[in-house]
Amino acid sequence: MNDHYYSQKPTAAHDVHTVEETLRGRKFTFSTDAGVFSKKGVDYGSKVLIAAMQLPEDAQVLDVGCGYGPIGLAAAMCVPRGKVTLVDINERAVELARSNAQRNHITNVEILQSDKLAEVLDRKYDVVLTNPPIRAGKETVHQIFEQAYEVLNPGGALWVVIQKKQGAPSAFAKLESLFSKVAEVDKDKGYRIYKAVK
Repeated sequence: MNDHYYSQKPTAAHDVHTVEETLRGRKFTFSTDAGVFSKKGVDYGSKVLIAAMQLPEDAQVLDVGCGYGPIGLAAAMCVPRGKVTLVDINERAVELARSNAQRNHITNVEILQSDKLAEVLDRKYDVVLTNPPIRAGKETVHQIFEQAYEVLNPGGALWVVIQKKQGAPSAFAKLESLFSKVAEVDKDKGYRIYKAVK
């Protein structure tokens, strides 16, 4: 399995599935495929983040590493007067996220292929959400944090889910080096939810 979800063009043979999930009280149907993160269903960490995130209903939101879209599409439901931009390096994930937005009748979204935040560094957001690609390595994860800081409006917040055993302490230290206020707002089954305010 040398091909993992942090690839621009996954080479894994297609293996399309449909999964149903209830997120923040709403039923979603998602198409998933081989070569994308958590293809068998929304992973537990993403669910903890989706349950914890607090979004003003007119917020401009960015979901980094969106996969097939669960975090960003759930966020879009929370910001009826705002907009969510979903980005992922993985072209297969981006295609799935686009079809999942249509399938769930979610229109206040824009979905882009982007290496980390490269395609949106000239924009500003009120909230950035990420379940970072741990398998891509600490350097990539920390770059996402740095770029998130750049695109956030003053007073804006970065929400991160990370497993304790997959580098939560070093992630927290990195966030503290960038942001004026960092707090652990939730933890569940080894997952930590950090909120970092600019």
